[in-house]
Amino acid sequence: MSRIWAGTDCGKSHHHCLVMNADGDTLLSRRVANDEPELLKLIADVLDIVGGDRATWAMDMTGGEPALLIELLLNHGQELVYIPGIAVNRATDSYRGVGKTDARDARVIADQARMRRDLQPIRPGDEAAIELRLLTEHRSDLVADRTRTVNRLKSLLTSMFPALERAFDMGTTGALVLLMGYQTPAAIRRAGKRRLAMWLRNRKVRTPEAVAAKALEAADRQHTAVTGEKAIAKMVHTLAKEVMTLNEKIAETDKLIEGRFREH
Repeated sequence: MSRIWAGTDCGKSHHHCLVMNADGDTLLSRRVANDEPELLKLIADVLDIVGGDRATWAMDMTGGEPALLIELLLNHGQELVYIPGIAVNRATDSYRGVGKTDARDARVIADQARMRRDLQPIRPGDEAAIELRLLTEHRSDLVADRTRTVNRLKSLLTSMFPALERAFDMGTTGALVLLMGYQTPAAIRRAGKRRLAMWLRNRKVRTPEAVAAKALEAADRQHTAVTGEKAIAKMVHTLAKEVMTLNEKIAETDKLIEGRFREH
């Protein structure tokens, strides 16, 4: 049997694999569950086509959803190459007359692997590299959560106490600690600069006097309580606490990433 190429369009629950020969003829086209028995059956059927020799398997992902398939293929000594998704999308324009389907994408991947000689091989990943990828992805999620929560916090504070929202960067520790204790103009004025500064200092806030002075200045600019102030203040406290927690989680993740990177 001459050389064959197996293009795989990867999905969460299923993959679609299309096998073609050197002439571009389709030898097999199958949708398989992302489950070990079905994947092993697919590999066995492809190896039968090639007479027990190696096939070249091409896919548009190097981890994540096709991780189990990749591991099985590597265990069977198969050649794996990676074709970036953007390259698949660009190549698709030249394949006319076929609608957008998983089978179509699998055919494009197989055909590109058959014709191109510049594709990078997919090699086994080590545990450190996988952990680094997982940690960086987790950090990105945490940062996105923090940005969303800070924006919500700023919006609520603007609706209740706009002068305070303008006075502080709501992502900083000083502002967040302040909001966890004092949210309204009246509460800040009642505390006074000295007591407020002492309260902040006891909670390890840097330059507590400056933070207290800025908060008092904002409070002096608003003597009217908006409708719903009590409910808004409660939510501001909750969101400030959430941002603080997210900041701590991001800092912890940064330390883990740095440690794993040095080990790697």
